[in-house]
Amino acid sequence: MKILFWIVIGYLSGSVLYGYLLPKYLCHVDVTECSRDGNPGTANAFLHAGVPVGIASLLLELGKGFVPVFFAARVLDVYQPLFGLVMAAPVLGHAFPWWKREHGGKAIAVSFGVLLGLAPEWRPVLLLAFFYLLFSLVVVITPHFYRSVVTFALFSICCMQLVENRAIVSGCILLSAVVVWKHFARYQGERFGIRSPFRRRIS
Repeated sequence: MKILFWIVIGYLSGSVLYGYLLPKYLCHVDVTECSRDGNPGTANAFLHAGVPVGIASLLLELGKGFVPVFFAARVLDVYQPLFGLVMAAPVLGHAFPWWKREHGGKAIAVSFGVLLGLAPEWRPVLLLAFFYLLFSLVVVITPHFYRSVVTFALFSICCMQLVENRAIVSGCILLSAVVVWKHFARYQGERFGIRSPFRRRIS
């Protein structure tokens, strides 16, 4: 029952789409209508509602993943297999919110929040940050669709090798599966490309 409670709390927390709600009610901007990809996320909040609203959206998107996982980890056994579902619940809520099921987000910021909630287990969030920085700054994968898919795929593989807690590993795989699934659901036929910061784009 405790596991179920935190799964429900995590899902409901994830279902609050701050990247959609803050621009809509503070700036009267619907990011799902004015953006190219229709994603109710942090990036579109920055682009279409401005930096202050974007920062607030980012912090709240991180927080809605961090808070339920952080507190669940204090009262549950993080080594029991079902703890992976607690980790995945906020991400699933963001991707498929109960009140806006067809228009959930890509769940990147909330995924970082979930992994931050595992503290003092820092390896998962550092791995995800490493791959995002690698493919954004060093070996630049374009467009963002491919960058995210490759990042979360490699993140899952490395977690299986480097993280000892199998429940956390299963949670990382589950949340990665949700993120990749949502990216494919919003795939717009973009052309894959790789480049270095010092060379032209290779496609």
